Amino acid sequence: MATLSASSSSMPLSVLYSARGSSSKPKPPRVVASFGEVVGKDMEFLKKRIGRGVQWANGALRIPQLSKSLDRLLWLRMTEDPLAASLPPPSWPQPSYPGLSGVDLFMADLKALETYASYFYHLSKLWSKPLPEVYDPLEVADYFNRRPHIVALRLLEVFSSFAFAAIRIRTSGITMFYGSNMDRDINGNISPYNFGMVLKETMLNLGPTFIKVGQSISTRPDIIGPEISKALSGLHDQIPPFPRDVAMKIIEEELGSPVEAFFRYISEEPVAAASFGQVYWGITLDGSNVAVKVQRPNLHHVVVRDIYILRIGLGLVQKIAKRKSDPRLYADELGKGLSGELDYTLEAANASEFLETHSSFSFIRVPKVLRHLSRKRVLTMEWMVGENPSDLISASAGNSIAHVSGYSERQQTDAKRQLLDLVNKGVEASLVQLLDTGLLHADPHPGNLRYMPSGQIGFLDFGLLCRMEKKHQFAMLASIVHIVNGDWPSLVHALTEMDIIRAGTNIQRVTMDLEDALGEVEFKDGIPDVKFSKVLGKIWSIALKYHFRMPPYYTLVLRSLASLEGLAIAADKNFKTFEAAYPYVVQKLLTDNSPATRRILHSVVLNRRKEFQWQKLSLFLRVGATRKGLQQLVAPNGEAPLNYSPGGVNGTVDVANLVLRLLPSKDGVVLRRLLMTADGASLIRMMISKEAIFFRQQLCKAIADVLYQRMLEVIGQGIAITQHSSQWRLRSGPNNRDLSSLSRSSALTYDYQSVLRDRRLKVIFFKILNSVRRDPVLTLRFCWASFIMFMTASALACHRILVSLSEIYLGPVSLPSKRVAISA
Repeated sequence: MATLSASSSSMPLSVLYSARGSSSKPKPPRVVASFGEVVGKDMEFLKKRIGRGVQWANGALRIPQLSKSLDRLLWLRMTEDPLAASLPPPSWPQPSYPGLSGVDLFMADLKALETYASYFYHLSKLWSKPLPEVYDPLEVADYFNRRPHIVALRLLEVFSSFAFAAIRIRTSGITMFYGSNMDRDINGNISPYNFGMVLKETMLNLGPTFIKVGQSISTRPDIIGPEISKALSGLHDQIPPFPRDVAMKIIEEELGSPVEAFFRYISEEPVAAASFGQVYWGITLDGSNVAVKVQRPNLHHVVVRDIYILRIGLGLVQKIAKRKSDPRLYADELGKGLSGELDYTLEAANASEFLETHSSFSFIRVPKVLRHLSRKRVLTMEWMVGENPSDLISASAGNSIAHVSGYSERQQTDAKRQLLDLVNKGVEASLVQLLDTGLLHADPHPGNLRYMPSGQIGFLDFGLLCRMEKKHQFAMLASIVHIVNGDWPSLVHALTEMDIIRAGTNIQRVTMDLEDALGEVEFKDGIPDVKFSKVLGKIWSIALKYHFRMPPYYTLVLRSLASLEGLAIAADKNFKTFEAAYPYVVQKLLTDNSPATRRILHSVVLNRRKEFQWQKLSLFLRVGATRKGLQQLVAPNGEAPLNYSPGGVNGTVDVANLVLRLLPSKDGVVLRRLLMTADGASLIRMMISKEAIFFRQQLCKAIADVLYQRMLEVIGQGIAITQHSSQWRLRSGPNNRDLSSLSRSSALTYDYQSVLRDRRLKVIFFKILNSVRRDPVLTLRFCWASFIMFMTASALACHRILVSLSEIYLGPVSLPSKRVAISA
């Protein structure tokens, strides 16, 4: 046995496994499995030996340096001159042969030789012109037309990569024979998830441009399917980094000095690697924690080359499909956007602009830029400590991540709470950018979001920002409202104003298709009870059918909300994006006193005869009552916010309370204008209807509060005349108080007398009464309802006065152990 052990290390793997197998008891033969295992382990042994040989060859033969020199020679970098001027191409000389003597011909030949030499010299100068820093399709085409070998080699690389991926997918059955865990569907084909994994690996191998395209595709599960989207989502955080020494060299080249002259410490490994760069954690000389973003080397040439190839492909598609529109414009837009992302000075300016624009919104967090440590390929920003949404998803599901083996039930609950809070604030942040500031973050995938310990939502990566016009903001606001209300003709009109629907499109057919696609959506408490991604998919299918022009901001907002909904579903399967977003839209309509928003609000709650549509108005007010921002506008300091329970009594009561508080406030101008514009008779009919019984109850309560305060004032004056005030003050104790304290506590609830004293509300009230006089029956019903409300309020006020007086008289009296309960 000793001899066998000593020699086993030098024996081939197949012989060793045979020797070991002979010493054990005989087992049933497994010809295919054992042969596959032996071949697999032999291949593993050969891979390791070959890998060591490659490492030795790289060090001994200087293969990386040689490859870099060949790459420089291949790209003809030595001929490029940054200061080269733009020269027109020379024309080929045209020969002429008139009747000339031999000397004349000889001189003409010399002249022709000089002309040809000048042409080739000028042509060589054109090769020295570098690739333009700012994307220009003509200059890029001129650059690569002189380097066709570069384009051909890249085309060969792209074709071979996708061909290998196709072969790998088609031969998945052979792979399964050798024990691969690649899943298959019921038809025996490769599963969509594994197809997405193969596509992800292919894009990783093809470089930054294809990684960027894969990241964009991964955010569209409605087009490529959820499983492929899940597989491609790894492109956001599974990109291999480039070496640290290369990154440090780029920092030194950009800043002009050694790294130690600016940073006390920079992490050995990058904390994140993206398609265009990677981020290191660093400490500046003054002790500040910063994130240092370094761009990948030679990125500009690689990205522009791929955009040029894409432009050639789209040009061929245009010729083959005989399309009137030029699809190469999409490649040009992509080229401009990606070229902008390669300039970190532009990203620094974008981050500063985004920070300044959203500084008034406390729940949005944007890191500050250190301009003196930022250049074209290096960006230094404030370090943000926060939770990655992907980590929160894993923690909420109890999955292990980053050296954490498991989570307790409390940690999972906290992760779900934080994830839902992140999503709600992310939805509100998207609506703020869309409807308030008009400055949109152009890449809102989960990798660029952080949940801060303070409860804020942090944004990263400002390479691209999208700016909206005001008319498009209002049109987008209108489209959200019309989707919720199911008003498809108005939705089509809003899409037309956003320049989405092309001129000459059959509007009636678009409206009918929208109604067929979205008419089956169920509503819960007036809000679509459906996933936002499903609504997005239906709208997108119609957009493809009618060749809609999808502007960048529209695509970004839809992609952002769909991505946030995907995060929320991981913590709460019942999360609805419309339910989270619509209260903000309602607050915007109820408080923004602009002609455009008033027009939208009036079109929803009023019909063509300017009569109130009670159901839609009630929905608006009930949804608005859920907004804390709206409650803070109308609630006094220190008062508890309004509560809302959809579909219940409390929800309607709070709506009435909200209206009574909003009307006299400075933010109630929109509601006051609405009441002045609307038909007063329709408002009275609404007030005396059965549906408004809870609203009338709230009015009774408000009138009772006013009467109660007046009675306390009268009783307090009478007591001051007939009795000494000290006789009415109660002894010290937890329940002892006097009439003045009762009056003050009552006034703290809400000062409804200020509503009665408001002259603006008096004008509205008399305007409504004048419109009712034309209908005697309606006037009589209104008077009767008002009389009932006043009598009920008087009874409530008297009851509260009796209860207050009984507390004053019975408070110091000692009672038996039995408790006396007085029911209201």
